[in-house]
Amino acid sequence: MSTPDDGVLTKAFAARYGTRPTHLSRAPGRVNLIGEHTDYNDLPVLPMALQREVRMALRPRDDGLVRLANESAEFEPVEFEIQPGIPRSAPGHWGNYVKAPADHLAAHFGIRRGFDGVLVSDLPVASGLSSSSALVNTIGLALARLNEVEAGPLELAALMADAERYTGTRGGGMDQAISMGARAGHAARIDFAPLRMSHVPVPAEWRFVVADTGVRAEKSGAAQRAYNTRREECERALRIVGETLVGRGELPTPPASYPALLAALGFDGALAAGRDALDTHLLKRFRHVVTEARRVESAVDMLAGGDLTGMGELMDASHESLRTDYEVSSPELDEMVTLAREGGAVGARLTGAGFGGCAVALAPAGAVEEVVTALRERYWAARSARDASADRVFVAAPSEGASYRALSS
Repeated sequence: MSTPDDGVLTKAFAARYGTRPTHLSRAPGRVNLIGEHTDYNDLPVLPMALQREVRMALRPRDDGLVRLANESAEFEPVEFEIQPGIPRSAPGHWGNYVKAPADHLAAHFGIRRGFDGVLVSDLPVASGLSSSSALVNTIGLALARLNEVEAGPLELAALMADAERYTGTRGGGMDQAISMGARAGHAARIDFAPLRMSHVPVPAEWRFVVADTGVRAEKSGAAQRAYNTRREECERALRIVGETLVGRGELPTPPASYPALLAALGFDGALAAGRDALDTHLLKRFRHVVTEARRVESAVDMLAGGDLTGMGELMDASHESLRTDYEVSSPELDEMVTLAREGGAVGARLTGAGFGGCAVALAPAGAVEEVVTALRERYWAARSARDASADRVFVAAPSEGASYRALSS
């Protein structure tokens, strides 16, 4: 799968609207290397942007109408008027990710100018690679620029994270931030409340292999409910731990956030407090969040120091925590992770929210072909009803964040 170049996209636009587009807006997907389900707990993450992206050719309008066609036949055209309180499409409809940034920017900045657009993507849908947030960023960036909203990449990313909650998912801000603010050749440690980003070079000899299980992890329906439930469980666990600590006189007031708890007690102290205060179910959720935050801290050091083996061990530990404590893995993800390791990866884990989607494996450059072959032949070739093509397993390239530019006439 490849994203059409500007000329192909321009022709598609002209065929639909009878004129040429004037601008191109684009935003990449991402693969999260480590730090899963920590962003909505205001704890750090370590993702990088992908070479796969959403691209949109557009022409600004003089009115508030948005007309957008998707080059994929799976998605029908979307048309609506920009205003605060834009009526939602049916749950799970792709148009909600188009309406979300328009609704949010209209409410907060009074934008009134729409566009005609044609959109294409080479990001697999519902795969844990942030196709939905890349779409939100692509639309939001275009609307901000053509309506002269002054906002830098991280400010706009924070706006888009808020905007995406229009769709019903109570996400964090990782996906929007890395898609907006990534630097080519780098991963990024992202911290929250307030949003900050520190770029970390990816060692030239490291290869991150992304492998799609083919099980869609839709951000609607059961997966959305499970995701939102995990967030509610984390909030409840923090509240119980805080109240217990105050009741014992160990803290004067309950910590308002996980970072505040860790600042007061440290990782080991927080884990001990969780063991004392929580039942088994909430303790598992709490333990994943705290240990995963510690793994992010260590992973930044491993990446900066070029410690391939150490990074692989952290990825393995992350997957085990996501599988047993957070319970968001699946048989297919577990199989993909096992096959990657057997093929020569130094570590592997699910990436994204889980419940299906993709795994990511780390390998030295000299072993990457064996890892890719193992995943294609031992996972996908055994599923003959589905295509074991290069689209399903690929080597991720740490890529540049979103951009908006004028097209040449």
